[in-house]
Amino acid sequence: MPLALSLRDRVDSEVRGQALSQSQLVATSASEFVDPPRISVLERLALRSAESVRGRVIVVDASGRLLADSAGTAAGRNYAGRPEVRAALRGNSEQITRNSETLGTEILATAVPVIEREHTRGAVRITQSVDAVNRAVRTSILDVAALAAIVLALGMIAGALIAQQIARPIRRLDRAARRVADGDLDATVVVEGSTEQRSLARTFNEMTQRVKRLLRVQQDFVADASHQLRTPLTGLRLRLEGLGERFRGDREADAEVSAAMREIDRLSQIVDELLILSRAGEHELPGEEVDLAAAARRAAERWAGSAAERGIELAVEGDEPARGWCAGPDLERSIDVLVENALLYSPAASTVTIAYGPGRIEILDRGPGLAAGEEEAVFERFSRGSAGQKGPSGTGLGLPIARELTRQWDGDVRLSNREDGGLRAIIEVRE
Repeated sequence: MPLALSLRDRVDSEVRGQALSQSQLVATSASEFVDPPRISVLERLALRSAESVRGRVIVVDASGRLLADSAGTAAGRNYAGRPEVRAALRGNSEQITRNSETLGTEILATAVPVIEREHTRGAVRITQSVDAVNRAVRTSILDVAALAAIVLALGMIAGALIAQQIARPIRRLDRAARRVADGDLDATVVVEGSTEQRSLARTFNEMTQRVKRLLRVQQDFVADASHQLRTPLTGLRLRLEGLGERFRGDREADAEVSAAMREIDRLSQIVDELLILSRAGEHELPGEEVDLAAAARRAAERWAGSAAERGIELAVEGDEPARGWCAGPDLERSIDVLVENALLYSPAASTVTIAYGPGRIEILDRGPGLAAGEEEAVFERFSRGSAGQKGPSGTGLGLPIARELTRQWDGDVRLSNREDGGLRAIIEVRE
């Protein structure tokens, strides 16, 4: 915009300057042909000058009477009443913009005196259409705008190319970060781009390798600790069994030994489940197409005895075919966790249903369900929820194990309350 405004002022100044200089040139050339007037010479001067300035040129004598007109008007017409001519006949150059009553448009009028031997012998006037001047200005501005558009387009293309070069390493880093977030700690990025981007890529690769090493150390520690704890736990169980035999018949001692045995069993279960969690996500077992209907029926057979002891009916229902992709043992472990919880929290004489369908298995019970906001909290390790704190004892690791084992096969485990009371546990696997 500043350039356009400056260009407008410059073009206007050039048009005015050209008109004034051309008027002065014609006045100088015509000074010896005005008095006495030599009409043919003056007419040639007017025509040539009009072609140069693209306007109308007239020459008048000292009284304002027309001597020559580039437009072809006959001599004799008086122009002394025109303000610019009147000023020029007084010996002053004049340049004004005014409305022409004859043409019905705005004009730029430039008039200069014709002087001979220090006397004003006449005047030369050049008139130009302001519209023509404005068109010239607009043409120049449009040329500048077109040039600016071309420069802007080239700049945008260059900017897009530069942005692509800058953004490409960032996008690759973003994809690698997402892979790491999904559990792929082998993800790395190519060291490329600017100095800062290369430094960031190297730092990212070092970070993922360090996280991988730390996670492996943690998993190895949990696995080793679990293995090492089994030996003393087995020894402790044997000693407690010996004490039970020694104090058989003593009710108080027998009760204490039984309580200690239950704690040993609970501790052994925690050790086993910690070992499973430490290995979750490693795909130790191969994936395969699993018949979910058959898996549901096998789970019902495994838990039929426990359900009968608690006076709970265990039902199986669903729509076949029901297929899923995962490791069969991992799926059965997840189902067992959810069925066991359902049996523990369901009241006697109720029904626990194992339902199946394409890509899913649901366990439905009539237990207390979840308190508000516990849908995700119960999947945290050692978290048992409000129902677990009031109900039977447990390790708080079953649900995290079920979710970890399912998620490693792109599945999930979700819990929600049933509308008519109870809990719905859903195992989803990839079909």
